[in-house]
Amino acid sequence: MPAAPSLIPLVDVSAEAAEEMGMGEEEEPLLSPSADRFSMFPIRFPGIWEFYKKAVASFWTAEEVDLSGDLQHWELALSGDDRRFVSHVLAFFAASDGIVLENLASRFMSEVQVAEARAFYGFQIAIENIHSEMYSLLLETYIRDPLEKARLFRAVDTVPCVARKAAWALRWIQSPDASFAERLVAFACVEGVFFSGSFCAIFWLKKRGLMPGLTFSNELISRDEGLHCDFACLLYSLLRRRLPSPASAPSSATPSTSSASSSATPSPSPSSA
Repeated sequence: MPAAPSLIPLVDVSAEAAEEMGMGEEEEPLLSPSADRFSMFPIRFPGIWEFYKKAVASFWTAEEVDLSGDLQHWELALSGDDRRFVSHVLAFFAASDGIVLENLASRFMSEVQVAEARAFYGFQIAIENIHSEMYSLLLETYIRDPLEKARLFRAVDTVPCVARKAAWALRWIQSPDASFAERLVAFACVEGVFFSGSFCAIFWLKKRGLMPGLTFSNELISRDEGLHCDFACLLYSLLRRRLPSPASAPSSATPSTSSASSSATPSPSPSSA
């Protein structure tokens, strides 16, 4: 990840200390309204701009992924347990990308006042829509039973492990009290911790030489999400008002790691490994 530009003095202060000092979030350079946000140049944050250009260079579309060879593997090479496991992974991803989009559109895009960061978030919104389209196409291709398909598309209500993750993420979108720093860490956990285990599950299929369309899309999407997580880390490093210590992070991170572990419970059959 590129080094953070040294344009802002970095001081770790707790929310309580910041309030005592009279420092509000509006005093964060990244969050302070400025007419500069309406014009892209001159670039004030070259590190952020570099991330935006990386995102642009990585653009892809769902039409680039060929699913024609997957259905035979789905029906003949995967066991029933394998199919159930993969379908739940895809249901989780299909729901999660919509939640990430909700956060970007309703919170981060309007809160961040730096043109370079808004450019990245705008492009992230576009690519998250492509991720959502891709996962929907995968479920549409593999799941033939209409009732099962409907259940998986509504996984935030019908699949308990997905529902727990969704509730955790939505809590941070809806919180009126959580600071921008807390919410930035929370969604770095969503795209970093939540997604990693599920990406690994699909890479397991690639190791077996199965489902070439699914595994190719997984490579593209995991690359994108890694970039998004790294971008969140860069923005966090530029905040003046950061979490005071790692000890304050578990209120965000611990629920996500336990929830991520629970989603791996429906494991594939040992015979197919």
